[in-house]
Amino acid sequence: MGVKAKKKASAQPPALLSGSKTEDVDFLPLEGGPGHKLPVEKPSESASTVLYIGRIPHGFYEKEIEGYFSQFGTIKRLRIARNKRTGKSKHFGFIQFESPEVAKIVAETMHNYLLFEHLLQVHLIPPEHVHPKIWKGFNYRYKPLDRVQVQRKNHNKERTLEEHKKLVNGIMQRDKKRRKKIEAAGIDYECPDIVGDTQAVPKKIRFDEE
Repeated sequence: MGVKAKKKASAQPPALLSGSKTEDVDFLPLEGGPGHKLPVEKPSESASTVLYIGRIPHGFYEKEIEGYFSQFGTIKRLRIARNKRTGKSKHFGFIQFESPEVAKIVAETMHNYLLFEHLLQVHLIPPEHVHPKIWKGFNYRYKPLDRVQVQRKNHNKERTLEEHKKLVNGIMQRDKKRRKKIEAAGIDYECPDIVGDTQAVPKKIRFDEE
């Protein structure tokens, strides 16, 4: 009986023996030899400090974003995408914190945060995906164009006699079209005459020096 028990024990493969070291290894080489264990990889912490912020509501601009997000940590740079011609917000922007840990907390906390009936979209941007020109002109504050001042300056500028005649002629042509539309609509209305249509009296006339 003792001999048979020894044979059964020796018939088991080495890998299945209770005292074998192969239980602690991850794989065995095909050519034989001792087993190998894979190194334990620690989860890599994100080093990104740049955040994308989407669906920014109207009225929540640079000053408001800086005041709100500064409660999480120190803000390094901030930029809102704007229209180059009008300066209006495109409702998305970028913000950079000094600490990657703070940026990660902001992304987890503020994503899908309801603000002025808008769900903010906040995502971390990996360092390799940050465009090199993303911060170009980030410290520029757009000054709205005063269109009233522009029209006033254009209206009061000095004109030559030829330029003034052309201006008056355009006014007369638009007045004729307006009268025809009123008559075609069947409205009985007597349009007042334009004063100064026969003899132009401009406010300022620039005479060409001979």
